[in-house]
Amino acid sequence: MASRRSRSVQTASVAVSTPSALDFAGLDQLLGYRLRRAQGAVHRDYLATLGALKLTQKQTAVMWLVQGNPGVAQGAVGNALGMDRATMMALVDRLEARGLLRRSHSRIDARRRELHATPAGMQLLQAVRDRIDRHESRIKREFNPAELRTLQRLLQRLQDLER
Repeated sequence: MASRRSRSVQTASVAVSTPSALDFAGLDQLLGYRLRRAQGAVHRDYLATLGALKLTQKQTAVMWLVQGNPGVAQGAVGNALGMDRATMMALVDRLEARGLLRRSHSRIDARRRELHATPAGMQLLQAVRDRIDRHESRIKREFNPAELRTLQRLLQRLQDLER
């Protein structure tokens, strides 16, 4: 049985780290829960930083890879980002409808769709990158250089679970 002192310390830490005084009954100790909450905080900061540019994180990642790899296969981008075909197709459809990407048939394989950033897409991506630099700087300021290296290494280990 927990002592009264340790129980009040636990309750106080929950009250400070959450917006309510609910007893999380250990939920806030689950790694998946903590990761999801952290990801949510980073995502909200991303949305606030990008604001009127109206580009989601997934759309940004697609644009980023297409700009860096002109003519890349749509499927290759989807695979690199861990997206299924339907999600990737819908995402590319939206970017194409906005005039940010151009999809074309491959001269090598008619089944393959190649992606190219349009001039408007390249211009928007530059504005996005400038804002993402500010967003990343804000997040990284929470850690010293050694902590940041450790965090990046640990996040990569978790990401490797997909393999």
